[in-house]
Amino acid sequence: MVTSETWGRRDLFNREPWARLLIDTLCHYRGSAYLLHEFVLMPDHFHILITPIGSLERAVQFVKGGFSFRAKKELGSNMEVWQKGFSDHRIRDAEDYEQHVQYIHLNAVRKHLCETPEKYPYSSAHPGFELDASPQGLKPGSFSSLDGTPEGVPLQSRPQGLKPGSIEQSSGAAQAVPFQSTGTED
Repeated sequence: MVTSETWGRRDLFNREPWARLLIDTLCHYRGSAYLLHEFVLMPDHFHILITPIGSLERAVQFVKGGFSFRAKKELGSNMEVWQKGFSDHRIRDAEDYEQHVQYIHLNAVRKHLCETPEKYPYSSAHPGFELDASPQGLKPGSFSSLDGTPEGVPLQSRPQGLKPGSIEQSSGAAQAVPFQSTGTED
């Protein structure tokens, strides 16, 4: 799961044009930069469950950079949109995947933005979004390696790469180390 916050935790996505544009950006790069399994847009951050087709950093750059580019062009905004970097959590097994799906679906309910997940229009729990199936090959439960640490399931990848030259981002590129969580989920 990937989490990223707006610059200064500003409530940008409580405005429908901004939220719809981010959802459109997520859907635009689906299938070329990543597989999109689940998402939720909160007023000042997002959570997405994706399987990157290339690197995780590049997939997040498409989301954040693609949105920033379009916000300038389509919404006339020149403000800084995103905090630098992102937090991520590597899904370990089927149980971990399901816990993160539930977290995403219930996030808006916990923050009193809606009564049920299906009623929140900026979440994959809302009917009508086309999503990719859950990743294949997830282990049914938690397993440990010989040293006792949880084993991760390798991220799926496809031989095709990203669309060349689709996004130009002069600053604010993701600076996270893959597969390490900073624990800033809320």
